[in-house]
Amino acid sequence: MATTCALQWRKIPVSLAELSLDTTLRCGQSFRWRKSEDNVWSCALHGRILCLCQDSTHLHYKAIFPSKAQAPLTPPSSAPKSTAVSSLEDDDTEALVHHYLNLAPNLTELYEQWSTADANFKKKAPKFTGVRILKQDAWEALIGFICSSNNNIIRISQMMENLCLHYGPEVGHIGAKTFHDMPAPSALTAPGVEAHLRQLGFGYRAKYLHRTAVMVAEEHGAGWLDSLRNPESPIMGAQPSDAGEMLPGGREGYRRAHEELLTLQGVGPKVADCVCLMGLGWGEAVPVDTHVWQIAQRDYKFGKGKHSSLTKATYDAVGDKFRGLWGKEAGWAHSVLFTADLRAFSERLTAKIEVKQIKEDEDALVLTEIQVKAEILTPIKVKREFKDEEKPLIAVEAVTAKRPVKRQRTTCAYTEITRSPIE
Repeated sequence: MATTCALQWRKIPVSLAELSLDTTLRCGQSFRWRKSEDNVWSCALHGRILCLCQDSTHLHYKAIFPSKAQAPLTPPSSAPKSTAVSSLEDDDTEALVHHYLNLAPNLTELYEQWSTADANFKKKAPKFTGVRILKQDAWEALIGFICSSNNNIIRISQMMENLCLHYGPEVGHIGAKTFHDMPAPSALTAPGVEAHLRQLGFGYRAKYLHRTAVMVAEEHGAGWLDSLRNPESPIMGAQPSDAGEMLPGGREGYRRAHEELLTLQGVGPKVADCVCLMGLGWGEAVPVDTHVWQIAQRDYKFGKGKHSSLTKATYDAVGDKFRGLWGKEAGWAHSVLFTADLRAFSERLTAKIEVKQIKEDEDALVLTEIQVKAEILTPIKVKREFKDEEKPLIAVEAVTAKRPVKRQRTTCAYTEITRSPIE
């Protein structure tokens, strides 16, 4: 077990309207964050364990680094190399937090712009404030979304944890939990990797992951993925530059990045758009999966005439429709609606709550009955042209059920040092 160097908790002033950590880290962007019983999110990131916690006025963070005696880590292709730190002056964690959580844009203003342009967004968004598009490493986004094909968030998270456990460098531990960073592309190129990944439960994705790692590490070479980035959203520490004119189908750099990604194994239009949006910084990328297709049919009059099924032409038309509404951050706005459509968050829109409080002592449980709209899932035959998406669409029929739940506390413990506010 690696020895570690843990720094103190620090904090950044940020409101829940500007960042909802619980929503952002749970809505299918990144699959390696884990939440503890004391409401602290943790992930091995850029050579350290990053811990995050939020209250109504501040984001709290700390880093746990491997000790200097530990062998150097091998970071992913676009991650800056990180080593152990011994003082606050050596620590770049605050810059990493700002960069990774994409804290620079004023989210309240963006929500206002998107609400002005679209009545449906205006209706849904107030219950889903604080959703930010993460600035992930492109390699991690690529691997995560290849694993997402015909999959769910829980199982994707299990796959990513297994991948890091068996192929990623150990960073440290919190209690009995050991954290491993993402493996570099070269770590997945050996001939036996595909067979081992199949043994670990990756199924047909094992071939895609191995072959894509070979293409990225050996055929394209170092720096290829980052060459596809939006220059307005560079890697941490680099200076942004202009990305060119916004067109109906997106900027030229986005379209080039999308086409390049389609040459990789296991990457179809949706996976390519997920990587463009969440790994390469192209805000106009609009991934269209079954959730988004349902949204397009239900709220934006798709599903009839020439767009009655999700063909390539319809996929592009949905993206163009959203880009026409929300501009070069259309993918970000669409992700808010995507989050609202996830079952994990559906109670914010549909639940009717009746609270019956029983006070037997100071620590009495609060029992809540919630009217929950359960979903009956019915397959629908849909014409598909995408090799990465083969499962049928789902029809949703609402029924009513009751279940008791416990109200969870949302406190976290920390010793804090105040840092600079978000500008």
